[in-house]
Amino acid sequence: MKKNLFDSVCDESVFATIHKTVAKDLHDFIYYKYGERFKPKDKVQEAFLKLWENCGKIVPEKAKAFLFSVANNTTLNEIKHEKVKLKYVQSSNSEVNNENPQFLLEEAEYLKKYQDALSKLTEDKRVAFLLNRVEGKKHKEIAKILNISKKAVEKRIYSALKELRKEIDGI
Repeated sequence: MKKNLFDSVCDESVFATIHKTVAKDLHDFIYYKYGERFKPKDKVQEAFLKLWENCGKIVPEKAKAFLFSVANNTTLNEIKHEKVKLKYVQSSNSEVNNENPQFLLEEAEYLKKYQDALSKLTEDKRVAFLLNRVEGKKHKEIAKILNISKKAVEKRIYSALKELRKEIDGI
């Protein structure tokens, strides 16, 4: 049966269908991008809660993109918070560390360059790049997920690679 043009995400059956078709991909996206440490199951739940809270504002065709953006942004916010906590612990804790200081310096420099390079990418480029490189999705699949052309996906991924190589050149 063809869906009515006025179907809303607020309709429980539409919401359930979106959950059934998107939840696993969303979980995998967060898991592969950030790891188990940032609780991808929780991020999926938070994203769907936000979708439900904003169901009147989101059309079903844009729900998937909304969910991916919310889950990604929630995780990035948690990472920023973790960085603040880590800085606080480091500044208040001056214990001696047995690791080689040169190694620690290089590791911190690498992580900073990598995170800075990823954060400098636009959301569009970062999502396309990570869906391709982390999740292993084909350009055609990404185009369908993001509701853009295959050519646009290729351009975003190529551009992201070019920017990342430029930013992380000194590593």
